[in-house]
Amino acid sequence: MTIRRGLLSDLFVGVVAKRLTLVEVVTDRSNQHEFQGTRALRKLFGDEDQRQIETRFVWLGAEQEGFSEDGFVSWSNVRKGKPRAPEYHLYYSSNAVTTAMQPGDTMFLARRPDGSVLVVITPGSSTVNSQLMWLFGIDEQIELLEEYKDIKHERQAELDFAARYVLDELGIEIEESESDFLDNLLVPFGKAFPTTAAFSALARSSLPEIDPLDGADAALMAWLEREEALFRRLERAIVSERLKSGFIAGEDADVDGFISFSLSVQNRRKSRAGQSLENHLETIFKARKLKFDRGATTEGKKKPDFLFPGGDAYRDETFPAEKLTLLGSKSTCKDRWRQVVSEGARVKGKHLITLEPSISETQTDEMKSFELQLILPKALHSTYRPAQQAWLMDLAGFLALVESRR
Repeated sequence: MTIRRGLLSDLFVGVVAKRLTLVEVVTDRSNQHEFQGTRALRKLFGDEDQRQIETRFVWLGAEQEGFSEDGFVSWSNVRKGKPRAPEYHLYYSSNAVTTAMQPGDTMFLARRPDGSVLVVITPGSSTVNSQLMWLFGIDEQIELLEEYKDIKHERQAELDFAARYVLDELGIEIEESESDFLDNLLVPFGKAFPTTAAFSALARSSLPEIDPLDGADAALMAWLEREEALFRRLERAIVSERLKSGFIAGEDADVDGFISFSLSVQNRRKSRAGQSLENHLETIFKARKLKFDRGATTEGKKKPDFLFPGGDAYRDETFPAEKLTLLGSKSTCKDRWRQVVSEGARVKGKHLITLEPSISETQTDEMKSFELQLILPKALHSTYRPAQQAWLMDLAGFLALVESRR
């Protein structure tokens, strides 16, 4: 059964991407600062003054470390009522996010359908910057300093796996439209999380029409998307139940208990996503009758995610090194790709599969210098720049490589 996805225009009306200048991040004013009222911002806000617009400010750093704060922006023509040409300013409330801004950072200022504003600040050359450029359909080469995108009319993009990945970084979750179908699949588990292996198996069994031998890339994405939808649905039910019971310690609010619970939710999401990818890859490798070990030990007690044809062959010095293949598996790549480089000295060129869309060219160039080949399911290649796409490998290509080394 196909689950209908929403559209980006359900979440945003329009967006302006802008390189921040020195005057926009450094000012003598104590409580209010301003973004220069450019033509692009005028397209987004119009000609009428708008005061105290509810705004969520988000900072996302190079490794997607982030924080957010609520505040406001105000749009006004400072020459209103005067014969001179209008001059617009966008004032913003001072907060931790605006304090962290630096000249050269990129500001993404998006208007929501309810009229509120989302301001996201990212370092200019970071992966998250590339991801947001891709999400909003903006040319990354904005040395022209700014660009406006009318999402409602020009960017009717579907909220697919890659879009949801980026939105999740912004703290925006999309509720599945086919909730009844998902709930029926989850009935055997009640209100408890099953093992990751069981969850992965459920996702695959719910898509009997998917055959990994007919297309490994498509199968992997279908299984991952189904498991993600199932997990979020079960998580919502379990978390809602826990929140209803409250966090009370004696007569006081149990703040530590709430924080601990919140962290456990986040940690479960991260660990489950990585294990889910490995589980489905293992199923595909077995379907192709490939020999491999999952978590075999190499030098220094390193444990690569997948080693072909296995640990015994790796430790056998008479086995040709050119027939060994090492694959790291990381649902989110960030800077952890460096771990894979050191996981097997006998394997010169290593491989890493990830689900992270639109990794920056700076990062992928560095991977090349370490002879690390990046693999993504074919559907995610389009989130990368054309020059990167020519270098990327898909899962089908990796399988062909491993089979050629048998």
